[in-house]
Amino acid sequence: MLNDLLLQSGWMGWKPVLTALLLPPVPLLLWMMLGAALARRRAAWGWLLLLTGAAGIWLSSTTVVGQWLQRQLLHPSRALSLQDLQQLRGAAGPPTTAIVVLGAGRESFAPEYGAPNLPPQAMERLRYGLWLARETGLPVAFSGGTGHAQAAGPAEAEVAAQIAARDFDRPLQWTEPESRDTRENAERSVALLRTAGVTRIVLVTHGWHMRRSLRAFEQAIARGGGGIALVAAPMGLARDGSVGALRWLPSQAGYADTRNALREYLGLLAGA
Repeated sequence: MLNDLLLQSGWMGWKPVLTALLLPPVPLLLWMMLGAALARRRAAWGWLLLLTGAAGIWLSSTTVVGQWLQRQLLHPSRALSLQDLQQLRGAAGPPTTAIVVLGAGRESFAPEYGAPNLPPQAMERLRYGLWLARETGLPVAFSGGTGHAQAAGPAEAEVAAQIAARDFDRPLQWTEPESRDTRENAERSVALLRTAGVTRIVLVTHGWHMRRSLRAFEQAIARGGGGIALVAAPMGLARDGSVGALRWLPSQAGYADTRNALREYLGLLAGA
């Protein structure tokens, strides 16, 4: 797998760069540059590449395409139901079941707070994990260190612990501050919680990230000898509220949906 090759070669720091080069708009811009180069010699082919590249950039920035790609490529898990929450409430007590929130990066310094902060995606995950904890009485772990090629600073889990205690008045039970990506989230979280006697993990992350996260945790659990069950608790599942032609117009939300879908699918193919 490509991820293992990068790890063995010591090139994991290049992983964010390779990802950025493979995702829109870079491949489509290169496609258009090729069309421009061909335009003088073979006008028909040149214009075809230019127009298809422009169409690709447009479509990849729409919520219609982004959400379709997420459904087709990632098959997001369903949200927890009221019945699921009731079952989890019954597991409250000794820490045999734990909620694990996966990180999504951190801001090394937020001037408005005068301190490090969590970006929107990480904050959304933390909020949902703490909401689940309030609804079920289960303890919460947060997994996240300093990602590949990120600036030095406090680990994401440390920032999350401060926010959870200060802003939500719900301290975290465990923090895992060493992981740099999803695979390390899984390996380190499973090892940490296994020693604490946890036998079931309620995994919190975005719906588009869940398939790869579940695979990473399943592999980590198997390497440790099994004995831990997984419950998917995806969030961020709300669909774009735009209607009609607006869903076919480029938007920041559509662009993010497409990139998230393609990045996760590439991660699955690469074994990340």
